[in-house]
Amino acid sequence: MIRKAVLPVAGLGTRFLPASKAIPKEMLTLVDKPVIQHVVEEALAAGITEIILVTHGAKKAIEDHFDVNYELESELAQRGKTKLLKELRSILPAGIRVISVRQGRALGLGHAILCASEVVGNEPFAVLLPDVLVDNFAQPKNDLACMSQRFIETGLAQVLVDSVPQEKVDQYGIVALKEGASLAVGESKPMQAMVEKPTPEQAPSNLAIVGRYVLPPRIFELLATTQPGAGNEIQLTDALDALLQEQGAEAYRMQGKTYDCGNKLGYLHATLVHALRHPEVSEGFRELINQLPEA
Repeated sequence: MIRKAVLPVAGLGTRFLPASKAIPKEMLTLVDKPVIQHVVEEALAAGITEIILVTHGAKKAIEDHFDVNYELESELAQRGKTKLLKELRSILPAGIRVISVRQGRALGLGHAILCASEVVGNEPFAVLLPDVLVDNFAQPKNDLACMSQRFIETGLAQVLVDSVPQEKVDQYGIVALKEGASLAVGESKPMQAMVEKPTPEQAPSNLAIVGRYVLPPRIFELLATTQPGAGNEIQLTDALDALLQEQGAEAYRMQGKTYDCGNKLGYLHATLVHALRHPEVSEGFRELINQLPEA
């Protein structure tokens, strides 16, 4: 069982300025839940019991969201608002821990994950990038749970991938499988390499890395010796490439759908989907959409 998950949330969220000037981008809401809560719920559904936030001082609102607010709970109880009280208490179910560690300097994703090494210890763990929502609404078992099970079976790192249009491969990290190999939905296969933002002509496939990983603790030792790469930052991809050469790693092709909430259009897409699915507002929201004049 994979028990721990690392969520790097120390980024400044510049793509959402001015909204993210005083509010962490992870706290922007999809209807009535912040994006970060959706990501945590995904982790919990996969059996994670310990969430490790890699954060910095300007992100205290995230920590507060997962903390107990006794005054608010007391007020809701006194007013008889039992449904709201239940929703508030369900943000962090019993038996789940949230731990925060600071990333003092913005030295890259690999560095952020390395900051969690002492808390994770010598056990495998998941990494979930909070900008990315993975929607497994129609699946009985989410992709992260499938990746975790595959890791337990093989001991090999798992990297979530999905197909993207060939003309957009230069926007992603792309994985290479063995020559002639294909990867079905819900399947894992060994990777040969990972290529960062190749041209469409040079891309070994159209399978893009999505933002979910299940990793062995060995990755921490590799990150500790990884030299700064692209952007003069410590890149997780570089350490993963070393891990791939040393012991192998697999690409797992997602069953669900992904939304990039790190950009405005992706965030709006996710908001639209969640509003149409929300039990309180879906019907009225659909009517509003139908009433919109043509652009």
